[in-house]
Amino acid sequence: MNAIWLFFLLGGIGIAAARGDVQKVTDGALKGAEMAVEVALGLIGAMALWLGIMRIAQEAGLIDLVARIARPFLIRLFPSIPSNHPALGHILMNLSANVLGLGSAATPFGMKAMQAMQELNQNRPEASEAMCTFLALNTSCITLIPATIISVRVAAGSANPTEIVGPTILATMVGMTVAVTADQLLRSYYRRRGG
Repeated sequence: MNAIWLFFLLGGIGIAAARGDVQKVTDGALKGAEMAVEVALGLIGAMALWLGIMRIAQEAGLIDLVARIARPFLIRLFPSIPSNHPALGHILMNLSANVLGLGSAATPFGMKAMQAMQELNQNRPEASEAMCTFLALNTSCITLIPATIISVRVAAGSANPTEIVGPTILATMVGMTVAVTADQLLRSYYRRRGG
């Protein structure tokens, strides 16, 4: 990745030098750095607001409610995990936090879920089916409140920063459906091959 960025950087400088516009590269770099600082500072307030709202929702038990609703579905997705095993609880909490846009709260639950699933894994050097399914769900989980994106749009001066909510719900819903379907199809395929 660093090589790609170096290629773009040196390529841009080289083309600018060939055209006699090296000063434009310097001006563009300084302007971009200034804009990055402005966006970062603007994000502090917006992120504090959204994280505060999400924290209140978490303390009010909204995550627990989502977890209770999702539990019957997840038991079918993870048949290798016993219904009373702690791994299922960590998975529920992780996905519930992701649904509510609580990425920072979801990460610790995700790590605990992986650790608990590793205890059930019969072939420890390789990820189990449950771990693969969880990874697919975690990375494609439906998001109802994209707090981070809204914060970035607020910091960038968007006139309607929340207009991203509808498309985000639709896109993450499609993404999660595709991920779960691909996981089930690939699982069946490799089981038939004995892998």
